[in-house]
This record gives sequence, structure tokens and C-alpha cells, in this order.
Amino acid sequence: MHCKLIGVPLQDGAGQPGCEMGPSALRTAGLVRALEELEHRVTDLGNLGIARQSPRSHTNAAIRSLSEIAAWTELLAETAFRESAGAMPIFMGGDHAMSAGTVSGIARRAAAAGQPLFVLWLDAHTDFHTLETTKSGNLHGTPVAYFTGQPGFSGHLPPLHHPVDPANICMVGIRSVDRDEREALRLSRVTVCDMRMIDEHGVSALLRPFLERVRADRGLLHVSLDVDFLEPGIAPAVGTTVPGGATFREAHLVMEMLHDSGLVTSLDLAELNPFLDERGRTATLLVDLVASLMGRTVIDRPTRRF
Repeated sequence: MHCKLIGVPLQDGAGQPGCEMGPSALRTAGLVRALEELEHRVTDLGNLGIARQSPRSHTNAAIRSLSEIAAWTELLAETAFRESAGAMPIFMGGDHAMSAGTVSGIARRAAAAGQPLFVLWLDAHTDFHTLETTKSGNLHGTPVAYFTGQPGFSGHLPPLHHPVDPANICMVGIRSVDRDEREALRLSRVTVCDMRMIDEHGVSALLRPFLERVRADRGLLHVSLDVDFLEPGIAPAVGTTVPGGATFREAHLVMEMLHDSGLVTSLDLAELNPFLDERGRTATLLVDLVASLMGRTVIDRPTRRF
């Protein structure tokens, strides 16, 4: 496969600085080497960037960096559409506000191909706030609401031409949902698999029906992986830690199943904050997970000292 690495040094959507260093940490942890060892062709397109923006106001005074997020969303949507032609883009974040742009751009690509887009959202949070409901004002909590066409974004973020059908979204690992998000999700058709469901049924039993739907509908599959999907003890480099996340093996099983499906066409790696890491362990784990997604099997795992 031709993998295109795209750096997204975005931290304007988060409440804590440091995510802008994520792309460099993933490169240093050996992402290119891991993909090439699996015989994929790799093109590193470097890091994207936006110009300085004039402030934009909103009736919700809590919102921060609205003009910057609007600019990033527009840039990433165009980049995702362009670079997904005949290749698999891997977006190296950067906070999760990046997905407002990456997913909307991939949705445009899916529409051009006459195929539905499905999204697997691996996260502790649903990121289903709108500009009106967010209380923190951190726009990394809004991308799913935006790219599914929820109200309140018009005139503030770029026009959305191809919203993702909420019924085509599966969220796995959820364990921290605000009240407003919970009500909005109840009215939507998003599939939410929280950690209790994983505890009771196992992650494979929850993921398999979703993958079967993608295959049956001949869909494209975008995977958006937030570091806080993982248990903080194995992945500390994130500013939004929530105890009780996916274990090492649960996370690798998800990636191995995704590889076996052959359905994944694009990938986000979000919320890696190297400033909070411990000797690069989270960046190394993310590279390891990408390797499982791209073909490394459980018996190929290297022996390492920890």
C-alpha cells in the first residue's frame, strides 16, 4: 500500500499545549521504518501549517481559537481529499480537532467514488459537542458533531458538503460523556460501545458486526485513534486521561482485526502530547499499533526491554 504521512501540528483545539509536537514524536519513534519493514511504500509529506488568523467571535464566550480551527479544518479537508486519491493518508496529530477536517475531506472522497464513508472512533470521549454546548471551549470536543452535520456550525466552520451519516459511526472505548453530548447521542444513530460493553462482551464481539456492515455496504473506513482510548498506564502522553481504557492487547486486537478486514482507507493519530510522555513510550506504542493495523502479526512482535 502507498501510505502518505501528513503531519498536523495542531494544538489550538486542546486545553493543554504540546500536541503540536506529536508528528515529530511519531517520526522519531520510527513510524516510517515500521511501515517500510512491512513492505509498504511511504511518502512523508511533512507538516501542514496555517497562516496567522484574525479572531472570530461567538455567542458562546467559552470558545477558544475558533478562527484557527476553521482554518485548520479547511486546510485538512482539502488535503485529505487530494492525498486520499490512490493512497492511504495517515494524519499525525495534533489534537482531535483535526478530525473535523480529515473526516470531512475523506467523506468528499467517498462521495466522489460513490461509496459510503464509515468511521471507527477509538476514544474515551464522543467529541459530540456543538459550538453552543461546549463548556470548556476546547474545540477538540466538537469534530464528530461537525462532520455529521449537527446544527450550529454554519458560518463558523467551513461549509460541510458531504456529512457522514451518524449511523455509519461506531465509537469504541467511550467512558467520559458530558450530559449535553449524551442527550444528542441518544437522538442520533451513532453506535456507542463504552468500556462496560467491552468488559462484558469483549472488543472483538463489538467490532465484528460493524466491520461486516462496512463490507456489506462496500464502504470506505476511516479510523480515528485518540491516545486516551488507551489505559493511561500504558499511554500517559495525553492531556485528557480517563482511567479504565483499552489494554495493550485489546488495542492490538482491534488493529489486527482491522488489518484482517482489509477495509481501512485512512487513519488519524490524535492527541499525542510528547510533553507529557515518559521516555517516548506512548509514541512507541502508537507506532506499534499502526504496525498491527498495517500487517504485523502477534507472532512477529519484537522482544523489548521496558
